[in-house]
Amino acid sequence: MKVLFLGTPEFAVPTLNELIAFPETEVVGVVCQPDRPAGRGNKVHVPPVKDVALKHGIPVLQPIKLAKEPEVVQAMRDLDPDLIVMVAFGQILKKEVLELPKRGVMNLHGSLLPKLRGAAPINWSIMNGDTVAGITTMFTDVGVDTGPMLLKAEVPLTDEMTSIDLAHALSTVGAKLVITTIEKMLDGSLVAEPQDDSQHTYAPILTKDMGVIDWKWDARKIHNRVRGLQPWPGTVATFKGSQLKVWKTKVKAGLHGAAQPGTLLIENGQLLACCSENGSERLELIEVQPANKNRMSAQSWANGIHLKSGEERFD
Repeated sequence: MKVLFLGTPEFAVPTLNELIAFPETEVVGVVCQPDRPAGRGNKVHVPPVKDVALKHGIPVLQPIKLAKEPEVVQAMRDLDPDLIVMVAFGQILKKEVLELPKRGVMNLHGSLLPKLRGAAPINWSIMNGDTVAGITTMFTDVGVDTGPMLLKAEVPLTDEMTSIDLAHALSTVGAKLVITTIEKMLDGSLVAEPQDDSQHTYAPILTKDMGVIDWKWDARKIHNRVRGLQPWPGTVATFKGSQLKVWKTKVKAGLHGAAQPGTLLIENGQLLACCSENGSERLELIEVQPANKNRMSAQSWANGIHLKSGEERFD
């Protein structure tokens, strides 16, 4: 089976590797986002899937916007794929691409559909406080993650897992699921199941303002934001007018004495922030990052600013 692969980030690499290694599939091309500047110094970065493709001598196409580049669509058509496999490609496909392969377009989506359709299902699974996450293979249609479902796999979510951890786990599990889906497609046992639209939820695109901590939120909500908004946009607090990025936290069980939300306490060598409407919940700050400095333990930060326990709080 000739497969055309559409994907861009590290999340897509395990699936591409599995497709290259699988004896029943021939990856005839890779379509990914263009090389773009990123990080310090705006150095141009090559998409991870492009690296893999070039190492295996696979042709690479990099449209800025596929919907407006008919010459790229024609190049895809010339490859004559039986199936398109899409993993975190980053662009919406138009009808002419959806109808291009003989067996359709298979997408790997980072949730247990119809839950969490949309751009950021992995992040929202953690921010919503789910204890089980998952991944789904599906046929892509003109809607946003609305196509028929094929196979699913679940991944347990622990209280410490970040969206980075979950993405790694799902990318590995999802790569195997894509191969299993293709095997069933080839032997005729694959059954597509329509989604129940009445059960759908949405995972909207992330924005920077989602990471601003409100200390009137309960401790669990803040903890889930810290885990779910990594690596971007991250969660931030403001202390004496300066931003402090919060990287790692832990919810302290039970209710405690009321306090002004955002009040900082040092107890038994731990830095605690008072949360909830009346400040009766406690969130342990474990790892933070002051502006223009490296990540450090929260206790080191507190020691460095000579924090007065119970007398100072986040803005």
